[in-house]
Amino acid sequence: MPLSRVVCTVGFSVALGLAAVPAYAVLPDEIQVYTGDINAPSEIGLEMHLNTTPSGIGEPAYPGEVTTPHGWRATAEFSYGLTPSLELGVYLPTALTRDNTYYVTGPKLRVKWMPVRLENGVGRFAGLNVELAHVASRFEQSQQAVELRPIYGYQNEQWLWAVNPVLDWNLSGPDRSGLPEVAPALKIARTVATGVRAGLEYYAGLGRVNHVAPLHEQQHTVFLAFDVDRKPFVFNVGVGRGLTRATDRWSIKWILEIPFI
Repeated sequence: MPLSRVVCTVGFSVALGLAAVPAYAVLPDEIQVYTGDINAPSEIGLEMHLNTTPSGIGEPAYPGEVTTPHGWRATAEFSYGLTPSLELGVYLPTALTRDNTYYVTGPKLRVKWMPVRLENGVGRFAGLNVELAHVASRFEQSQQAVELRPIYGYQNEQWLWAVNPVLDWNLSGPDRSGLPEVAPALKIARTVATGVRAGLEYYAGLGRVNHVAPLHEQQHTVFLAFDVDRKPFVFNVGVGRGLTRATDRWSIKWILEIPFI
């Protein structure tokens, strides 16, 4: 099947998501599908993740939770290339609520391993990202968590596709479990101008691996997203539509690459 038809099929299939009873969600600090990007050895990188929900879920899921409909999250991500296939990173997430209360939500550390890398920007890529998070209890019931993110995809001059079948372990709180939750992510994009790609990004939260949640309790969001690489302007921007009532209805996100001096 031609890739153009794949893009249309994925977009149409995702749009068939159903809605039923309400659920609850907080604004994520990072909305991103990992592709084949990795820092060169000794290279330092800095990205700023910004997102907001013009129309989102505001009712707390547990006592004391801070929700952020109409609020903002800003997360600085520092990265360092250790070897050609190994990259270290740290996230510093913050949140600004709709009543202008500012919070530092807690650090996250990550290690990215990419044994299969692009050659001159073309080819397959494959790897693994492991993230350890410590989040304030006002934002997550499970303050300690581990994310395992496999990375696989393909890129050429015209097309980019990537799949991240993410697994999340809650290490504390009432949802603590040795079994992970499943949160797949998918990206398909096509070059539409020099240094500009346009396409779809899809994010889901399906529940625990041994007990997939009913559809109305799952989270499904599809973004129309653009990747711009016209140095010094390098960024990703997207507008997302939630497909179930367990998901924020509308989200906007930016990922800005900041030259590190």
